[in-house]
Amino acid sequence: MTDSEPTASRLAIRVWDAPTRVFHWLNALCFLGAYLTAESERWRLVHVTLGYTMGGLLLFRLVWGWVGTTYARFAQFVRGPRHMVRYAVSIVRGTPAHFLGHNPLGAAAILVMLAVGGFLVFSGWASYNDWGPNAISDWHARAAQILLAAVALHIAGVLLASWQHRENLIVAMVTGTKYAQGGTGIARGLRGIALVMVVLVMAFWAYQWWWAP
Repeated sequence: MTDSEPTASRLAIRVWDAPTRVFHWLNALCFLGAYLTAESERWRLVHVTLGYTMGGLLLFRLVWGWVGTTYARFAQFVRGPRHMVRYAVSIVRGTPAHFLGHNPLGAAAILVMLAVGGFLVFSGWASYNDWGPNAISDWHARAAQILLAAVALHIAGVLLASWQHRENLIVAMVTGTKYAQGGTGIARGLRGIALVMVVLVMAFWAYQWWWAP
């Protein structure tokens, strides 16, 4: 996997705004940390705190999918099954279409991870507060495994798309920039909103550390 190099025909285009990128990496960090601390009573507060943080981030992403910048909006990247099948066939043939935002399979993976992640947070909250059926903790554990599998498939898809298109999608989610032959980038990176997100998360973590039972 190599980075795409800017040329006369491939220009740097800003695709991912800062809030989208902060959500992506914070959400990944929260899930990884919560997964690793799931079985430890000693790290229970960390597990719960990361779970609540993940819930807040998912709520933000749902809102941002409607009011965010162009490529963060669901209306821009959510497509039907026919588009997903067509894109999957093009991958097998080695000639996948290039999308400046999310491709159809990547969009499907995002929706699955949002849905499963939402249930994971809800079932974790219910289990922690002894609410709901006795099987809720088992459902919570199964949801974590399903989400882990979805994340693994997502990473595999990112690596495959990066190789086929000769562009580093991981770096693009860090910098927000992709190189493409055409397309319109977003006007603003909205770093101020991203900074507020980070401050709120840090403040919540500090509150949990000092005041949570």
